[in-house]
Amino acid sequence: MILRLVLAALVLAVLAFAVWVRLAPLPADRYHRMDSANAPGDWPMRGGFEAVRQVPEPRAALVALAQAAELTPRTELLEGSVEEGLLTFVTRSAVWGFPDISNIWIDGDRVHLRAHLVFGGNDFGVNRARVEGWLALAGL
Repeated sequence: MILRLVLAALVLAVLAFAVWVRLAPLPADRYHRMDSANAPGDWPMRGGFEAVRQVPEPRAALVALAQAAELTPRTELLEGSVEEGLLTFVTRSAVWGFPDISNIWIDGDRVHLRAHLVFGGNDFGVNRARVEGWLALAGL
């Protein structure tokens, strides 16, 4: 009897966690930002990755990266526009629906692409892979 109660509680806890991860708010004022002054290059960070590219036509690079993002499964625009020069996307993992945030913005003749997790401490390289994939699709 006690084992069944413990098992039921465990199942309910897992389901509650799954619902919370999928429905937790992602406030644009917290995630829709450009806050890096990194030079061109690749910048690993805890739970994410940033790539900065110096490009001859930043607006065209932004459009190409936005198109790459739109082709990515489980990815949707959270906030922003090409006209604004800042786009924020959310990509959710296939099984649990964990959200990762990706920001793409223009800073002078540079385009920045940063992807990072929202929950947890380790993204197991998925954000770097996404950034590198979008760069490849955009021809950068």
